[in-house]
Amino acid sequence: MGKNVKVLAQLQEIDLKIDSARGEKQSFQEGISALETKVEEMRQDIACQTAELEAVEGEKRALEENIAAETDAIARSETRLRDIKTQKEYQAVSKEIAAAKKVKSEVEEQILQIITRSDALKAAISDRERELQELETASGGQKGELLARIEKLDAIIDENLASREATAQAISPSMIKKYTMLRERRQGVAIVEARNGSCLGCNMNLPPQVFNSLFKIDSLVACPHCQRLLFLRPEGEDTIR
Repeated sequence: MGKNVKVLAQLQEIDLKIDSARGEKQSFQEGISALETKVEEMRQDIACQTAELEAVEGEKRALEENIAAETDAIARSETRLRDIKTQKEYQAVSKEIAAAKKVKSEVEEQILQIITRSDALKAAISDRERELQELETASGGQKGELLARIEKLDAIIDENLASREATAQAISPSMIKKYTMLRERRQGVAIVEARNGSCLGCNMNLPPQVFNSLFKIDSLVACPHCQRLLFLRPEGEDTIR
């Protein structure tokens, strides 16, 4: 394997490590976002229930004011009864009192229903706040673990980026450009091993003359099927050194 081919293969090994670390990092970041979203959704749920409770309590206060007004009206009417001289007027005021008492009774029933609703909301809010506290504790621990993993991945990425920069200096800009274009077009893999007459990138058989040309010193050979660059890995080696 010639120097240029060897360096390109080394560069890709580094790039694939960076890609893997970045992909894992993104997965962890998405996990953190999912945890934060779940917590925020529960907070919003509690906020909506709290707003509903405030509205219910406001309605209850308004109805209590109505009861107070009806109670005052009944008291005034009952006071008037003592001074009424005619039967007709007495009957009229008595009807007013009866109507006011009916309204008061209906409003009291509405208040009881609102109290029931208010109690249910308070219980629901209390349960959700407890759930939120438990979720914040659990997600806080998970988030800490994910952040620690991300920190390790950042160190790996930085280390490999430094190695990549040093490796890339040994390659001409035109070759780097070609390599980069192939990486973009071939899912991040620009140079692949050729083995037993086949391209391991697309698993297609190589024409004999193409495969044989790989044995020439520093020959850049592309697979005629997937256009990736090809290299021969020294026997017994898992990485390019």
